[in-house]
Amino acid sequence: MTPSTGQKSTSAVDCRAGHIHQDNREGADSMTFSSDDDSIRQAAAPTSLGRDHTSLHMSIGPDDPVEHYTSFVEVPDSIYDRFPRHRKIIVVILLSFLSFLSPISSTSVLAATPEVADEYGTNGTVINLANAIYMLTMGISPVFWGPLSEVYGRRRINQVTAVLFCACSLGTALAPNLAAFFVFRILTAFEGTAFILVGSACIGDIYRPTERATALGWFLSGTLIGPAFGPFVGGIIVTYTSWRVIFYLQTALAGFGAIFTFTPLLPETIHNRKADALQDYSRRQKLSVLWSMIHPLRVLSLFAYPNLIVASIASSAVIWNMYSLLTPIRYVLNPRFGLETPMQGGLFYLAPGCGYLVGTLIGGRYADHTVKKWIKKRDGVRIPEDRMRSALPFMGVIIPACVLAYGWGVEKNAGGIPLAVIMLFVQGVAQLFCFPSLNTYCLDVMQGRGAEVIAGNYFVRYLFACAATACALPVIESIGVGWFSTISALFLALSAAATQAAVWRGKAWRERVDGRRRAKRLSEQKAAKKQLKVKPGIENETADKAQDKL
Repeated sequence: MTPSTGQKSTSAVDCRAGHIHQDNREGADSMTFSSDDDSIRQAAAPTSLGRDHTSLHMSIGPDDPVEHYTSFVEVPDSIYDRFPRHRKIIVVILLSFLSFLSPISSTSVLAATPEVADEYGTNGTVINLANAIYMLTMGISPVFWGPLSEVYGRRRINQVTAVLFCACSLGTALAPNLAAFFVFRILTAFEGTAFILVGSACIGDIYRPTERATALGWFLSGTLIGPAFGPFVGGIIVTYTSWRVIFYLQTALAGFGAIFTFTPLLPETIHNRKADALQDYSRRQKLSVLWSMIHPLRVLSLFAYPNLIVASIASSAVIWNMYSLLTPIRYVLNPRFGLETPMQGGLFYLAPGCGYLVGTLIGGRYADHTVKKWIKKRDGVRIPEDRMRSALPFMGVIIPACVLAYGWGVEKNAGGIPLAVIMLFVQGVAQLFCFPSLNTYCLDVMQGRGAEVIAGNYFVRYLFACAATACALPVIESIGVGWFSTISALFLALSAAATQAAVWRGKAWRERVDGRRRAKRLSEQKAAKKQLKVKPGIENETADKAQDKL
């Protein structure tokens, strides 16, 4: 069922307030609530939201409160013309800067791990545990921020999280003991992930599917360059001054970004803010519907779709590889090559960082090129899974080959520093062919719930990043860097195989789950009609038509 602006659509769903019949028209939205106790009729005129906020006069997702019974819903093309090209570029630049903050915080302290451990009277394993918990929190927080950004809009969430991130960064810099360090690191991670999640959703709001991966590639450069350059910057700081300066610098950057979230340079981009639909509800109805919109389980429920599970595992394999390489560099490469200072070890992080810069220029463009090529092959029909084809050779062949060459080269002292640097660089480039493809697929496949889909993806992704951060060094010390790299390469190859299966079968998987949801909903509607004993007339006729249409 593909909605279009101005097209009349009639649907019926159940709601906690009763049985809802909604008739959407371009001029007005009329909703009828029927229950055993009362009947509430409302006529809600569309709100004038200006240039930065456009009402689609349609339901996107299950909470407006009409739910589409297909997971793949095309958005009217005119929606993407709300902002001129130069305005979109400014938005991408600012979002990329914000997305840079949390990931750089996750790795900038890596080069300072021994110094932080010494100050708090502990060891590197405990500090790496703090970093792992940081990644774990980055994984948990998207299930909260994703639904909230759909309800209250992208701009407000960016403003709130930017201010809190700045405050918690300062708290980390001033932490008097290990417990305070842990707490402020966790709070910083909880807010910081919102930049990555909401930023991706903003790009999905303003760019067409055939342009989206190019913009997302530039945006993701911030999320990937941050982890790569963070240890290098941290190494310089720790070599010449205190590790606390790392977090003072982070506070200053976060404050700078927070200021921009309150300026017109970063406008509201969401097509349809769900909170606007609740203005005429009673307090009780508003709380009930609002909770159904924002509770974290609605994000996890999307994993009923096997294609989203595969996309999350594929992203997780790439980020596992990324953090399992970056986390132990100072402990693995410094003794292998006789490096003595944190700054010397930090130089190795420049190799993948430069790879990310190069990949930014071409990775997203290649993903969009792949989509356009397959649209042409299919005579104008777009299948979201076609986008993931662009990631397959890099995730299944190039990155695993580089991982094996790097791991066994270091293990056997073969190739020296040049081999390690080249492999890290090539992996950096290859990752920028994978992430734009996989991230943009999440925005493409369920456009009405893009923030929630990408939230679920980041939830799984950062759980694996947490695991990589926590176990990389102990496992390498146990079995060696060569065998650990072999495990990572195998994970990548299996994920690539699963992604290929999703490319072939993803559409059928989606349709099968949609069919089950549709059948369940229709069964619930029939049961509700019997219970409510709806009187003959217009309401019965509307419900019957809606049921026929579904």
